[in-house]
Amino acid sequence: MKNLSRLFFVTILLVCFSTSNAQDKNNPWAFSLGVNAVDPYPVGEDTPQGDYFDEYFNVTDHWNILPSISRLAVSRYLSDGFVLTVAGSINKIDKFGTNLNSDGTEAGTNSVDDLTYYAVDGAVSYSFRDLINGPGGWADPYLGVGGGYSWLDDIGAGTLNGTLGLNLWVSEKVAIAAQSTYKHSFEDYLPKHFQHSLGVTFMFGGVDTDGDGIYDQDDACPEEAGLEAFNGCPDSDNDGIQDSKDDCPNTAGLAEFNGCPDSDGDGVMDKDDKCPNVAGLKSMMGCPDADGDGVADGDDKCPNEAGPAANNGCPWPDTDGDGVLDKDDKCPNEAGTVANNGCPEIKPTEEVMKTLNEYARTILFDTGKASIKNESEEVLEAMIAIFKEYPQATFSINGHTDSVGSKANNQLLSERRANSVRDYLIANGIDKARLTAQGFGESQPIADNSTRNGRKNNRRVEVKLTN
Repeated sequence: MKNLSRLFFVTILLVCFSTSNAQDKNNPWAFSLGVNAVDPYPVGEDTPQGDYFDEYFNVTDHWNILPSISRLAVSRYLSDGFVLTVAGSINKIDKFGTNLNSDGTEAGTNSVDDLTYYAVDGAVSYSFRDLINGPGGWADPYLGVGGGYSWLDDIGAGTLNGTLGLNLWVSEKVAIAAQSTYKHSFEDYLPKHFQHSLGVTFMFGGVDTDGDGIYDQDDACPEEAGLEAFNGCPDSDNDGIQDSKDDCPNTAGLAEFNGCPDSDGDGVMDKDDKCPNVAGLKSMMGCPDADGDGVADGDDKCPNEAGPAANNGCPWPDTDGDGVLDKDDKCPNEAGTVANNGCPEIKPTEEVMKTLNEYARTILFDTGKASIKNESEEVLEAMIAIFKEYPQATFSINGHTDSVGSKANNQLLSERRANSVRDYLIANGIDKARLTAQGFGESQPIADNSTRNGRKNNRRVEVKLTN
């Protein structure tokens, strides 16, 4: 029987420790110390022990108390409110129940010689703390079952234990602990008894793999040292944004950019900013555009003068100053008109032709001859200037006479005078291919030949546009 009780005790402890060792390495520990009291009286046995719970709180008559630290216990949290506890205790037994008189009345406490009491116990208990108070409550009642081995002087036996206890947590780590345990002995020579205890429990332990002061069970990043504010996760750049949510974890930045910096404060984060050290525009990917022409200064060859992107930010030139930009000017080195794409007009306007003919009609010839008088040179120079303005235009120089004399002579004279003007123009720089000459004699009068003034008007040279 003795060997059976020892085997049962060892089996209970192995089961308890096996359960513990199978749990998460981060479960916390607790250490308790206090005093214990052994009461063999109210255990349902005959005198001198008494009925169950009879005089359960009779401390003076039945409780054996050693006035010193007499109980030590170590506990480990398992999971879901379950706790494993291993305890050792020592005491002296000098009260053992009550003696009775012959008439059945109590004769007083049954004293015994000071018997040495030792006990080693293991138990698994369940805490009702979370059910009663919610997580972290101050009242922590619990029930436990387990086994142990108790010695009374030289005899010992295994026990099956049932425990009711209460922890009153005065802080996160410290509690006042009180419990009462019923110990049912497996051997007749060791009496059944209650063991009560009162002490202080200190929580400790847990694993902190990364050494950041936060136990792994509460650490969202158990293998990386971090901050309590981020549940143990790191903030490498100290910008207030934990690394897992920080797009730039190694460079301090702003929350609006998910932890990335904006060094120049232009609203474009550095990693997207082509000019991270110079404030610029979002539309320019963070680069400045001083002249506002839509070309970033770094790519603008004329950063202070607005110009199109097609010309690298510079304005288009107008080399000949004719108001038509070189890019659109088909004659960039020769002034022209907008209507003719920057090239000189091929044909003079009606107004120009009117002016040209006003000059031509004033050309004077020697009487009856084709030679031009010297006083007409100024008029001819004015005509030459007009011809040069229209280098692609061609003209006909037409000679006319009045009706004085024979038609044949007048025809010949008109032809000679027309050619005389043509020769003068060619000699003064007008391409001969642009000029033709012809005479019409007296056939195309513009006034009445019967009057002196009419005949004067009919003696004339006219210029006609031929292309």
